[in-house]
Amino acid sequence: MLSKNRLTHLIQSARKAKSFSQAKYSNFNVGAALETSEGEIFTGCNIESSSYGLTICAERVALTKALSEGKLNFRRMAIVGPNNDFCPPCGACRQLLYDYAADLVIILTDGKNIEQFPLAELLPHAFEETKLRKK
Repeated sequence: MLSKNRLTHLIQSARKAKSFSQAKYSNFNVGAALETSEGEIFTGCNIESSSYGLTICAERVALTKALSEGKLNFRRMAIVGPNNDFCPPCGACRQLLYDYAADLVIILTDGKNIEQFPLAELLPHAFEETKLRKK
């Protein structure tokens, strides 16, 4: 079970990452903090492009930073969005997170309350690697 101090630290890490968000078009600032199985934290913020399709979400920034450093095992991710609203990951983020961390726990906060969800609950019937394998 995650201690309250560890949970608070993960959420604070996501909040700090949010402060670096580059959301000059939408003003929808998001921060994420991904914890590895060893307890190391990788953070990310959303970075927008004027060509919205090139925008990358905070969750994918954190994941790609961790993967590019050779990390492959993850426990949980805290996500902090704008306006003290719960900010679950978008569909693209859910899929990429599932590809690399199917057992991940997603932590959301509205500034007062904290909710935790298994990623599989947020992406039921996920498309997965086994679907790509030829028999």
